[in-house]
Amino acid sequence: MDFKQYTDVIYKIVGAAMQVHSELRCGLLESIYQEALSLELSDMGIKNEIESVVHIHYHGHVLDKTYRIDMMVGDIILELKSVQGINSDHRAQLCNYLRLTKKPVGLLINFGEKHLYGERWGYDEISNECFRLDVNMERVL
Repeated sequence: MDFKQYTDVIYKIVGAAMQVHSELRCGLLESIYQEALSLELSDMGIKNEIESVVHIHYHGHVLDKTYRIDMMVGDIILELKSVQGINSDHRAQLCNYLRLTKKPVGLLINFGEKHLYGERWGYDEISNECFRLDVNMERVL
């Protein structure tokens, strides 16, 4: 998978998140940042979807329980947080979404700190593996 094809749109998403964070600062509810980011992206002409429903398949059955992804921008999953620090549970949540949807790229963005924090993640469907990507969209070893 060539993750570099997502560089431009990720750059725009991160720029929009920076704009939201610079105006609203930290300390608000995640849902406020989510709505503001959606508006910012829409104003940039970037189509996005809030609270995308993910159906879970298990042994050929669709489970009644679903997940809701914070935001989708094309094939990119955005997992938004407003916490004091990103931890392994937050990363696992994004990786689970990537695995369940088979989407190639995810962004974990935290509005809850003094400075906006984000991580880029990739998913390889063949190996069913999630991994960090650097700013050049290359796998972090």
